[in-house]
Amino acid sequence: MSETIKPISIYLAGDSTVANCPKHEAPMAGWGQVFQQFFTNELTVHNEAKGGRSSNSFIEEGRLTKILDSIQEGDYLFVQFGHNDQKSYGTEPFTTYQSCLQQYIFGAREKGATPILLTSVHRRKFDENGFVVNTLGEYPIAMKQVAKNLDVTLIDLWKKTKVLYETLGVEESKSLFTIFPPDVEENYPDGIEDNTHFCEKGAFEVAKLVIEALREQNIPLIKYIKE
Repeated sequence: MSETIKPISIYLAGDSTVANCPKHEAPMAGWGQVFQQFFTNELTVHNEAKGGRSSNSFIEEGRLTKILDSIQEGDYLFVQFGHNDQKSYGTEPFTTYQSCLQQYIFGAREKGATPILLTSVHRRKFDENGFVVNTLGEYPIAMKQVAKNLDVTLIDLWKKTKVLYETLGVEESKSLFTIFPPDVEENYPDGIEDNTHFCEKGAFEVAKLVIEALREQNIPLIKYIKE
């Protein structure tokens, strides 16, 4: 008898680097936009990430409440914030940011779901020696601290995207981002150089890093990954 696998959901809370981008921004894409492709039909990805949101504004707009109203025992809540927490409406790393992250963690656990924290993806910025420059301040460190203190699984996309970009190098890493010359993409007739937001290729590569981390940490979700 083959094991019956209970249907399960992953809810994604995050910013534009995770979100489903609107058609008029294509081929810009967040990694959550392509995440379902890695899983069998027994698992459903609910991408609730939204562009421009910080850990606090996501909560203030009722977006976390919406997730917690739907999430079930055995489901997962992936949380990736940091980019917009740096903005004026955002948070401070070791105080308000950490307290917001705790709301996601405790909220998920109260529903019998498993929270997973993901450090922010790097922006594409290199120094003169070809190393990625951290533009995310202390937010990744602050998230790691919360994960350790509250015994939450952490996927370190901050570290993994640094390795990815540096392996590709200054020029080749452009292929991951919404960077196009004029008259190539119809949504960007004048061209675009966006070193924060991924194109579909980049979204796919970052989603692969998340899958890689699930395997490395032997998280039960791996039984739903397509062979």
